[in-house]
Amino acid sequence: MFYHQTTKTVNVGGIKIGGGNKITVQSMLSTPSYDIEKSVAQAISLEKAGCDIIRAAIPDKNAVALIPALKEAVKTPIVADIHFDYRLALEAAAAGVDKIRINPGNIGDEDRVHQVVNACKCRNISIRIGVNSGSVEKSILSKYGSATAEALVESAMFHASLLEKFDFNDIVISIKSSDVPTMYKAYIKAAEVTDYPLHLGVTEAGTERRGIINSAAGIGGLLLRGIGDTIRVSLTDEPVKEVYAAKDILNAVGLGNGGVKLVSCPTCGRTRIDLISIAKKAEEMLRDCNKDITVAVMGCVVNGPGEASAADIGIAGGDGCGIIFKKGEILRKVPEDKLLNELMAEIEKL
Repeated sequence: MFYHQTTKTVNVGGIKIGGGNKITVQSMLSTPSYDIEKSVAQAISLEKAGCDIIRAAIPDKNAVALIPALKEAVKTPIVADIHFDYRLALEAAAAGVDKIRINPGNIGDEDRVHQVVNACKCRNISIRIGVNSGSVEKSILSKYGSATAEALVESAMFHASLLEKFDFNDIVISIKSSDVPTMYKAYIKAAEVTDYPLHLGVTEAGTERRGIINSAAGIGGLLLRGIGDTIRVSLTDEPVKEVYAAKDILNAVGLGNGGVKLVSCPTCGRTRIDLISIAKKAEEMLRDCNKDITVAVMGCVVNGPGEASAADIGIAGGDGCGIIFKKGEILRKVPEDKLLNELMAEIEKL
C-alpha cells in the first residue's frame, strides 16, 4: 500500500487538502488581472481540464473584481495571490475568495495580521504561506548564508507562527525553489517539523519540456516518499498544460484518478511504420478518455503482443501495416493508415 504522510485537513471551498484526501491539482491564471473576460475564459478551460484549485493574482484593488466574476463562472475554488498589501487580503476575503496566498511577515505589524486572520476565520477561508528562494528574510539568509533548504523551512515556520499567535491553523505551506535538490530537501525537512498540508512545486521550473522534467523529478520524488497534499506544475506555457502535466505525474507515481495509461516503445531498426507520429496522435486522442485502461502503441510484433501483453488493447507495427491486439491476443491485421481509427473503435468497445 502506498504510504502517505498524515497531515491536518484544510478546507478550500469545499475541497479538502491533506488528511489523507486525494492530492489536488492546482494552476494559476496567466491572463492580465484587469482582463476579466479573458481570465474567466481561461478559468473555464482549466476547470474543463480537471484543475481542482485555481489561483489568480490580485495585484491591486481593481483586480478584486475578478474574484466574483470567477466564482460565478466556475465551481472550482479560487485562491487570491497577494503580496504585501493586507488590505487586498481583506477585500479578497469580502469578495468571496476561497483561499488567500500571503506571507504574514510581509504585510506589516501584528494588527494587520490579526485583521487578515479575523477576516478569514469568520468566512472559513484558508491561508497558504508561500516561501521561495527570493522571499526568505534577510536575518534568516544571514544565518544560513543563502536560501538553503533549512532557511526556506525556517522562513515558512516563522510565517506560520504569526498566524498561530491568533489561533489560526487553516494553513497550507509551500516551500519552493527553482533548484530541484533544494526544493526536495526543503519539503522533506518541512514534513519532519510540521503537519500542515504541503503544496508541492518547483518555482520558475521553465518552459514546457524543462519545466515538466524539473517538476517530475521534484514533485514525483516527494510523492513517492509520501510527502505532499496538493501540487502545481509551473510552466512558462499555457496553464492547461500545467494541469495535464500534474495529472500525468500523479498517474506515473500511482496516485492518479485512473484514466488511460499509454505505453509506447522508443522504436528501433525493426520499426516499419511512423510510430512516433501515431503515438503522439494516440496520446492526444486519448487525453480526455476516462476509461481506466492501458493502451499500448508498439513498433513491431517483437515488442507488441508479447512485451505489452498486459495492455488492455494495443497496436503493433508491421511493414506498412500493423496488428490490433487485446491482452496479448492478436485480433486482426490492419493497414497503417487505419491503425488509429481501428484502435479507437476497439477502445470504444471496452
